[in-house]
Amino acid sequence: MLSTLVVLAGVLVGLLVLLTLIVHLSARPATRGHTTGVRTAPWVADSGQPHPDTWSPMSTTSTQRRVVR
Repeated sequence: MLSTLVVLAGVLVGLLVLLTLIVHLSARPATRGHTTGVRTAPWVADSGQPHPDTWSPMSTTSTQRRVVR
């Protein structure tokens, strides 16, 4: 009975440590200092643009470049 509780407690503690590690590694990095320039996210330039339709053919007359990643 006691050994079962010790094993269950060990598994629970192990899962909590694993969860803490996952959360720590997936957190955003801290910002370093103040920068003089304003940095914007890459998606800001595309805000207001319609979402491209996957199934429609690419337009040959468009002047907009699609970035392939």
